[in-house]
Amino acid sequence: MKKFLFIFVALIGAMVATAQAQDTLPRKVENPEICDMKGNPVKLPKWGEKNLLIFFVDPDSYLGGNANKKFASEMEKNQLAAGDNIYGFGVVNTADTFLPKKLIRSIVSKRVEKESGAEAFDDRIHALAEGWGLGDCNNKFAILIVSKEGELVYCHKEEFTEEDKAHFYEFVKAYR
Repeated sequence: MKKFLFIFVALIGAMVATAQAQDTLPRKVENPEICDMKGNPVKLPKWGEKNLLIFFVDPDSYLGGNANKKFASEMEKNQLAAGDNIYGFGVVNTADTFLPKKLIRSIVSKRVEKESGAEAFDDRIHALAEGWGLGDCNNKFAILIVSKEGELVYCHKEEFTEEDKAHFYEFVKAYR
């Protein structure tokens, strides 16, 4: 019984430490290996050269009409987060979807073709969620900012309220 109690307490401690790490920003992160839309291994573009604005999207959330989809589209259309020092792109969280990967890659590739200069990548193995300690990203449309120095400085996984949007636009100014 004591052994069980010790293991239980250790597990709770590890879970609390992980949860605290997820909430602590900024924090150093590594450039993970993900895939391009053809399945070739790649690293995140412009790492260390520019601040990165990453739309980390579970396709289930995107196709379900998550409100962050509209916010991201408005941001892109009006270039509200654009600047010489920031580079934006999408990473599709295919690790958390039941949808066929081939279908997702086809849909994303067609959208990228329409948007000249847009880039999208495929995270099939939770490289961002686990590697960066983001926690559960299933059914989420997350917006992340990684500084030139390789620090995750911003992470928002829940739907944006008007107050959240205002905070984001104020925050991103320093990275544009």
